[in-house]
Parts: sequence; structure tokens; C-alpha cells
Amino acid sequence: MDKNQPATHSTAWTWTAALVAVFMVAIDTLVVTTTLPVIRTELGATLEDLEWIVNAYTLTFAVFLLTGAALGDRFGRRKVFTIALVVFTLASGLAGLAEDINYLIAARAVQGLGAAVILPLTLTLLASVVPARQRGHAFGLWGAMVGLGIALGPVIGGAVTEAWSWQWIFWVNVPIGLLLLPVMARVRESRGGYGKLDPLGVVLITAGMLGIVSSLVRGNSAGWGSASVLAGFIVGGLLVLVFVFWQSRAQTPMVPLRLFRSRGFSLTMVATILMPFGVFGAVFLGTQFLQSVLGYSPLEAGLRTLPWTAMPMIAAPISGILTDKIGGKPLVILGLTMQAIGVGWIGAVADDLTYSKLVVPFVITGLGLGIFLAPIGRLAFGFAPAELEGVASGVSNAIRQTGTVLGVSVGGAILGVHGGYESTATFVEGLQNAHLVAAIALGAGAVIALFIPHLRTQGHGHAVDDEEESVPAGAAA
Repeated sequence: MDKNQPATHSTAWTWTAALVAVFMVAIDTLVVTTTLPVIRTELGATLEDLEWIVNAYTLTFAVFLLTGAALGDRFGRRKVFTIALVVFTLASGLAGLAEDINYLIAARAVQGLGAAVILPLTLTLLASVVPARQRGHAFGLWGAMVGLGIALGPVIGGAVTEAWSWQWIFWVNVPIGLLLLPVMARVRESRGGYGKLDPLGVVLITAGMLGIVSSLVRGNSAGWGSASVLAGFIVGGLLVLVFVFWQSRAQTPMVPLRLFRSRGFSLTMVATILMPFGVFGAVFLGTQFLQSVLGYSPLEAGLRTLPWTAMPMIAAPISGILTDKIGGKPLVILGLTMQAIGVGWIGAVADDLTYSKLVVPFVITGLGLGIFLAPIGRLAFGFAPAELEGVASGVSNAIRQTGTVLGVSVGGAILGVHGGYESTATFVEGLQNAHLVAAIALGAGAVIALFIPHLRTQGHGHAVDDEEESVPAGAAA
């Protein structure tokens, strides 16, 4: 790239790369959901297998987000982003070739690895070219692209599955990834002030989360009191605790614990994990409900999720503008409250087996999601020192993906305990219990968000807690 290239020209390419890439990654969040019943039939997949198809992606996504952000800060965001884009594109092609459930799960795990690096770097690349006072608007557009990907994911998955086969849903990413590569060559390189790696931390948190999630997924089949399931919970939990201890001692921690000295950042992260826990566990079961219970085809089911999944495209940009004007806290509270109402409402009317009764709660839940996306990202950045923007982005997104993993795992576990695929009645019973738990979690998140401090600006557009002493911001990322 020409070093004399005008900054505005590079900024345009950065916007293009960041928004298209986050759209591609967002598609894969839900593109597989409308194909799960077809995969279950064609590959003889169990409920555990279906959970792993989703969780293999989101688990590697969650764990390696932190490393991805640090790699970008250290070696250059453009360079690392480009490598991750190649990994994601190749893994998508491998998933498209899958004819075996274990092969598919493995390919999804590699896909998640690429996505884990791409997602936080889309935010930090934008932050490197957008003035701090305009970041709410920028994050609103970023959230809109996330919403667009989420909205179109089930529809694309359903349409492609009906037109060709479920394997082709993954090939959608390949041309997008290939077209982005020449765009990345025109993006200006940038680095952050952190950029430290923590290999032992990666191993500890990966093993710990794998143990916990594996036990959640296997609990129904192996027995919740079985030695293997209990061992997974105990060993996994201990490894997570060891990870936290190591972060307080490591010279180059994945997660600098000083981030959590800010009450605002800590409470923002609690809200961050509760939102996907409630929403995406509900989505995992809801898309199957539309096909397995209401009898819609994959495309019909995808289209019928649009009152839910398309709403973030409308709400996120507006929420981003409002974030700049009134701050993020009230919007986070409103978004979580609307999602709690919507998810609880869906569960309450599911036994009527009538799609029309789902439309209003779908809309409420989708609007709540869109309202939530922009301000939560702005709060995560706002409570972090400037030199830790990259790692704060990684922590925020990792925690959100962890919430998705736990939501899908707990939702599947509740379905297995209280229901199942044996009949309409058993599936609906399991879904209703899962949605009740999800709604309670979202409501708890709204209550917790009430205690997030307001922000006051501190140089360079950064913000700190009103109630707390400022942490020196350091150099801008």
C-alpha cells in the first residue's frame, strides 16, 4: 500500500473491510440454525451433536477472541486480520464439504478460530480511523451489520438448504472472503498499545470452558450425577479459577484484571454475558420449533424469523445515534428489558402452536437486541483505558460468545430434561422451560445494568466512572 495514500481513502477501505467482514461473521452465528433439523435427519445427529455444531464455532470464537485482539495489537491489525480472513474462508469451504458429523464439528471449530480474530479487529480497525466523539454512530452501523447478518442468516440457511443442500450454506462465505482480500491490501496498518500474548492463559481457559460446556451438553445422555459429567464441571471450574489466578500473576495476561477495577466495566460485562445467554439459547430452540413442531420448511422457517432477526437492522443505527446523545446505560437497560419480555412471551404462547401469536414478541425481542448492541460496545470501550481498547474489545466479545455457548448448552440441557424430540408436547414443554430461564436471565441483566455508573469524558473521548478514580488512559490505540 502507498504510504502517501490519503487518510480519507484508507478510511473508506477500512470501513468497507470492517463492515463486510463483521457481516460475514454474523451470518454464521445463525445460518446453521434453520438447517439443524435437516442435519439431524440426514446425518443421524443427536441433540448433543446439534449443540456441538453451534458450540464448536462459538466456543473457539469465545476463547480465541482475546488472543486475536492481542495479536492484532502486536503484529498489526491489517496483517492479522488478513490471515484470519484466509483461515475463516478455508474453514467455510471445508464445512461445505462435510459428509460426517464429526468432520462438520471440526470445521466449525476452525471457522470459529478465524472469526475470533476477525470480530474484535473490525472494532479496533474502525476505532483507529473514527474520532472518539463519533464512535457511537460508528458502532451503531457496526451493530446494524451484525443485525443484518443475524437477520439474513436463517433466511440464507433455509433458502440454500432447500435449493441445494445444507452443505452449501457454508460456501456463501467463500466468495465474500475472496473479495475482501484485495480490499484489505488498501487498509492502513495500525497497532495498539497492548499486544501481549499469554499462551498458558489460552490453554487454561480453553480447557476449563471445554470441560464445563462438555458436561452441559452430555448431562442428559450420560446422567447429571455421572462421574464423567461431575468431573467435567469440577475440573473445568477449577481451571477457570486457575486462569483467573494466573491473570493476576502473569506478566502478559490475556485479560488484564485492572480492567475490572472499574465497576462500570465489570457490570457491563455481566450484562454482556446475560444477553446472549438468554437470546441465543432461545433462538437455538425456536428455529427448530418452527420446523419440527409447526411444520415449516427451512426457508419458510427462516422467513418467519425475520420479525425477530431483522429488527436489529432498524434499531441498532438509531441506538448508536442515541448513545452519543444520552449515553449507553439507559439503552442497555431498555434493550435487556424488551428482550426479557419478548422471550418470556414467546415461551408463554408456544403451546398455542400458532405462528401469528409469535410475531409481536419476535418484534419486541429483535428491537431489544438492536437497541442493546451499540451502547454495550460503547460502554466497554468507554470504561477501558485507551491503551487497552483492543483487549477490552476482545474481552467484551469473548464474554458475549461465552454467553452464547452457555445459552445453547443450558437450553439444550433443559430441553433434554423437560422434553425432547419424541413428540410435539415434549418439545414444547422443554422449550417453554428453557424460555422461562432465558427470560429470567435477561431480566436479571436489566436490573444489574441499573447499577452501571454514568460516564464522563476524559481526554481523547474516553470515559471513566463518575463514582471512581480515573485510570490513566495512556496512548491512544
